Amino acid sequence: MTKIQTLPAADSKSVDTITKPTPPRRPRESRGSLAFSRRARTKGLVKHAILILAGGLMIYPLLWMVVSSLRPNDLIFREPGLWLNSLEMGNYTDGWSALTHPFGHYMINSAIVVIGSILGNLISCSMAAYAFARLQFNGKKLFFGIMLLTIMLPFHVVIVPQYILFSQIGWVNTFWPLIVPKLLATDAFFVFLMVQFIRGIPKELDEAARIDGAGHPRIFLRVILPLMVPALATTTIFTFIWTWNDFFGALIYLTDPDMFTVPVALRAFVDSQSSTSWGSLFAMSIVSLLPVFLVFLFGQRFLIKGIATTGIK
Repeated sequence: MTKIQTLPAADSKSVDTITKPTPPRRPRESRGSLAFSRRARTKGLVKHAILILAGGLMIYPLLWMVVSSLRPNDLIFREPGLWLNSLEMGNYTDGWSALTHPFGHYMINSAIVVIGSILGNLISCSMAAYAFARLQFNGKKLFFGIMLLTIMLPFHVVIVPQYILFSQIGWVNTFWPLIVPKLLATDAFFVFLMVQFIRGIPKELDEAARIDGAGHPRIFLRVILPLMVPALATTTIFTFIWTWNDFFGALIYLTDPDMFTVPVALRAFVDSQSSTSWGSLFAMSIVSLLPVFLVFLFGQRFLIKGIATTGIK
């Protein structure tokens, strides 16, 4: 008979060590790492404090203007703080009807110029951008370079020949000098913005549409234009803000008070020969800023998306 050798019984302690592994020890943080984390936290707090202080300094003039629009006219420059002892709502009612027409009349004039400028930039700049980004023609690089050079050309350089031209046509004291140049793709910044955006669209989409028999007009309207919504929204927002706040162009071409836009109408509150109603001026300034604030607030998402996606290949 063979002898059966039995293995020795396992110790209970050894079984526990096998079945229950010991948890890894958490490494202790050294004094150097603790000091580094505290230093980084302090640095972050200092950065946020500086940003908050800088933001407060930048927004202080706007807050002061809001508060000054609610103060009596004789206390506006005596109290530079933001604390209000009394509310003077009469500045808004007086400012609304202080000029020849109600202030809404000048806002309508600005809206006409803004709408015409937006439509002009969207149509002309998008078509010019498609030509530079997709078409092949002689002198393309030369014309594109000349177009980029016009970005560095100040508006004041061409204002004299433009005024002579529009005066001979008979367009002075009308809205046409402020709208018609937008229909000719004169804003090279928006052309360049859309060119960079179109270059990021795959050319395979154009080739697929061309196989189906589409020409350049159909490709532009059916393929490229629907994909350019972020760039078009960015152009709309910037055109609205720049045109609504344009003072120099409206001051040069508009001489009839009935044709004044908002910036020129605000200038009419300041009289060098008599006392200026600063309360009414600040009140109507706040009213004129509301459309810009609302457009930027609701269009901020498209603005960031349009700028972020421009130039991505």
